[in-house]
Amino acid sequence: MRTVMRWVRWVLEPDRLPDAEPTTYAMQCAVCEKRSEPHVDFQEPKTWVLRHAGRNPSHHTYREIIVRPWHAWMTD
Repeated sequence: MRTVMRWVRWVLEPDRLPDAEPTTYAMQCAVCEKRSEPHVDFQEPKTWVLRHAGRNPSHHTYREIIVRPWHAWMTD
């Protein structure tokens, strides 16, 4: 049995095709690890942070979680 290998270039970029999943945003409290639900509009996670901080005055730090679809393909 013989194996043939071929080197090819790959391209990777954000998936902007019409059928791509949407980019979503969420925020996570770095103190208690609670997080907002993911949304396509960043305003919802931002509102969650302000509400969470208001209820937990010692929680000052948060993480932004972005889920962005990517697309990879071989070039000639």
